[in-house]
Amino acid sequence: MGLAAIFFALSLLSFTISAQEDKSKRPSPPATTSGEINGKSVTISYGQPSIKGREVWGKLVPYGQVWRAGANEATTIEFSKDVSIEGKTLPAGKYGLFTIPNANEWTIIFNKVPNQWGAFKYDAAQDALRVNVKPKRAKAFNEKLMYAINKNSVSLAWENAEVAFAVK
Repeated sequence: MGLAAIFFALSLLSFTISAQEDKSKRPSPPATTSGEINGKSVTISYGQPSIKGREVWGKLVPYGQVWRAGANEATTIEFSKDVSIEGKTLPAGKYGLFTIPNANEWTIIFNKVPNQWGAFKYDAAQDALRVNVKPKRAKAFNEKLMYAINKNSVSLAWENAEVAFAVK
């Protein structure tokens, strides 16, 4: 191998390494929340956007449209064992977590394709489960999107809204 070819290979390797993105420096950095509900491990991974003075519900996140439930890549949720979501069975596994927010009711979607960018290629035919829940006013203002794994539910809180779904 000639010197020029070696130099080219090293340059290409250097470019590839520097091109790998440091996701922690994104405006909406990655976040993970993990916990247990009734002995079942639950992990949620999402891009954590901030409000930054914007109006969220019905504006930044339009009503009536599928939303990735976070920023950047689609939000994922993983269950170590079969669970019941709002009384409906969902097998253990990793899912894309999407929502369709509205002022008075949200649809929570567990999609069989967890690894996708945003909701741009979201396919409803791949939904494993959909449930409807009612949003409520959050106890406190949340500048950043936050997920919580509670005793019997998972909740999402952002701005002045909170939405939860029961998990058993």
